[in-house]
Amino acid sequence: MAVVTKPIPEITVIELIGSDEEGQALARPVAWPNTGRAPLLPVIETGSGETLKLGERAAARLVRRETGEIEARIIRKLESTGERIVGTFRSSGEGGRLVPADRRNRNEYQVAARDSGAADNGELVLAELVSAARFGTPRARVVERLGPASDPGAISLLAIAAYEIPTEFPAAALAEADSALPVIPAGRSDLRDIPFVTIDGSDARDFDDAVWAEPDRDPESHGGWHLVVAIADVAWYVRPGSALDREAERRGNSVYFPDRVVPMLPEALSTELCSLKPGMDRACLAVHLWIDAAGRKRRHRFERGIMRSAARLTYEEVQAARDGRQECALAPEALSALYGSYEALAQARAARGALELDLREDRVVLDGEGRPAQILCAERLDSHRLIEEFMILANVAAAEELEARRHPCMYRIHDAPDPDKVEALRVFLEEAGIPGLALAKGRALKPELFNRVLRRAAGTPEAALVNDLVLRCQAQAAYSPTNIGHFGLALRRYAHFTSPIRRYADLLVHRGLLGDIGQAELVAIGDHISATERRAAEAERTAIDRYRATLLAQSVGSLFTADISGVASFGLFVRLRENGADGLVPISSLPSDYYAQDARAQRLVGRSTGRVYRFGDEVLVRLIEADGIGGRLVFRIEEEIAPAVGARPLVRPRSVAKSKRGRR
Repeated sequence: MAVVTKPIPEITVIELIGSDEEGQALARPVAWPNTGRAPLLPVIETGSGETLKLGERAAARLVRRETGEIEARIIRKLESTGERIVGTFRSSGEGGRLVPADRRNRNEYQVAARDSGAADNGELVLAELVSAARFGTPRARVVERLGPASDPGAISLLAIAAYEIPTEFPAAALAEADSALPVIPAGRSDLRDIPFVTIDGSDARDFDDAVWAEPDRDPESHGGWHLVVAIADVAWYVRPGSALDREAERRGNSVYFPDRVVPMLPEALSTELCSLKPGMDRACLAVHLWIDAAGRKRRHRFERGIMRSAARLTYEEVQAARDGRQECALAPEALSALYGSYEALAQARAARGALELDLREDRVVLDGEGRPAQILCAERLDSHRLIEEFMILANVAAAEELEARRHPCMYRIHDAPDPDKVEALRVFLEEAGIPGLALAKGRALKPELFNRVLRRAAGTPEAALVNDLVLRCQAQAAYSPTNIGHFGLALRRYAHFTSPIRRYADLLVHRGLLGDIGQAELVAIGDHISATERRAAEAERTAIDRYRATLLAQSVGSLFTADISGVASFGLFVRLRENGADGLVPISSLPSDYYAQDARAQRLVGRSTGRVYRFGDEVLVRLIEADGIGGRLVFRIEEEIAPAVGARPLVRPRSVAKSKRGRR
C-alpha cells in the first residue's frame, strides 16, 4: 500500500475498486488534492454494517497509521441519486411516462411535468428513480435526453447510457494527449528497415500491432522461423499517475459499436501518435520470436524501438493474395514467410490441444445514413488465424519474460470449466444418442476432451448446439496477478501484451517489461478491469441484439427455422438458423396445458398432454413481436406448418413416453 506523507483530507469520498491477495477491500479516493495517482486505501467497515460492492462509493474518514499508510474508515455508504433507467419517454397532459428499454424491466414509470427535462414524445432518455412506493406507479426524473429513437445513433447511445460507459475525457487528460510529441530515435533500436505490415479488419480504427517474418537463419533450426511483433509503445505517452493514466484505468478498455468507438485513450493518441500508420515513425515495444519447424518457441527477445509500417492491409486482402486471387503490398516471399510461420504455430496449437470452438462473430453493415442494412456472420479466414497465433505467441513471451525477470505480471487467466455445467453437457450428449458423444463421469477435464466432442458432433444436426453448450461450460477469462494458466488456450502462462491502445491490462504488461510497475495494486486493478471488460462485452452484445431486432421488425409475421436454445419456467428461448437472432417463445403461447420445467434434462413437459419441448429441438417459429429499442424478439411455435420440400423434417413436440433423442 502507498505511504502518504503529505497532508490528507480528514473526510473524503472513496470508491471500492477491488481487493488485495488477502481479500482486504481496497478503495481509491474519488478526488485527491495531491499530485500523482490517488493511493489505494484499505477499507475498514467500523462495525456500521455498511459493506461496499465493487464500484460503490462511501463517505470515509482517512486515518494515518503509525507506518505512514492511511486507511479509509467508512462513515456511510453513499446511495446513488437513483436507480438509472434508460428508455422511451411518452408524453401526456401531465408530464408523461417512461418505458424502459431493458426488456427485463417490466415496469413503467410516471414522469411529472417538472421532471421531464423538456423531453419530446418518443425521445430516448436517461432517467433516475425518484420513488419506488410499495403501491402505485413508481416515479422517475429525466436527467439526460439521448435523442429521438429513430436517430441512426440511438442504439449505441442507449448502450452507452445503460452501462454507464464514460465518453468525455477530463480536460487534463486531453491536454496531456494534445501536448504529446512524435517519437525520436534516440535511445531506441531502429527497426525502420524491417518492412512491418498491419493486418486488421477493413473497419479498424486504430492499429496497435504490426508483424514481419523470415526463415530462421540459424543452421540448427532447419525449417524454423524468425518472427517480429511490434506493438505501439503506449507506455511512452501514458505515464503512471498521469491524468491520462487515471482515465485509462477508469475506463479499462475501449468499447466498440458498429457506428462508433468509445476509446480508452483520446484520439490524439489512439488514432494518431500510438497508431501504427503506414509511412509514419512510431514508438514501439517489439518482441523477436524464434520458433522451430513444429511451431515451438526456441527463444525470444524484447526491445524498445522505433518502427515504420510499410502497409496497412486487411484480412481479406492478405487472404486473397495468399490464394492467388490478387496481389497485395506484401512481396511474395514476405507473404510466404508469414504463412509459413502461421502453419508452424497452428501445428503447435493443435499439439497442445487448445480449445477449438466455432465462435460466431456478427458484423453490422450500416447504410449511408448509419442505419442497419444487414447483419453478416463474419467469415473466419486463415489471415485472421495468422494474426491470432502471432499475438498469442507474443503474449506468452511477455508472461515468460516477466516471470524470468521476477517482475509483477497482470496475467490473462482462464479457469477450468464449471463441473455443474459440464454435467449438463454430459446429460445432453448422453440423451442425444449419438455414439461416442457421451462424456465419462469423473474424467479429467482438458481442452482436447471438448475438442473430441466437437469433432464427433460435426456434421450432425446437433453440431451448433453442442458447440454452444461447450462454450457455456467455459469459465469467464479475467485479469489477475496470480497465475492459474489459461485453460482454453492450453497454456501455463499467458498475458495480454498486444493491444495497449484499447486495453489497460496490456499497458500494465508493457510497464512490467520496462520495470515501471509495482505489485501492490495489481489485484484490485485486475478486479476492476475484468469488470470493465465484462461491461463492454455486454454493452456491445446488447447493441447487436437491438440492431437485429430493428432489422427483423420488417419481418413480423414471417416464418423462420430455429433451434430451442434454452428452457425456462416462463418459456423457451430459440435461435434462428438464418441469422443467429435469439428470442423468446412465452409459455402462454404454447398449446394449453400446465408445463413443468425439467431443469436437468432441459425441457418443458406438459402435465396433461405429455408434450415435450426440449433443448436442441428444431422448430418452425413465427415472429410475433420485434422491439428494436428493447432488443426483444417474441415468437410462436407453428406446429401445423409442414417443412419445405427437401428440408430435414422438423422435430415435433412429443410425449414423454415416446421421446427418443437421436431417433428421428
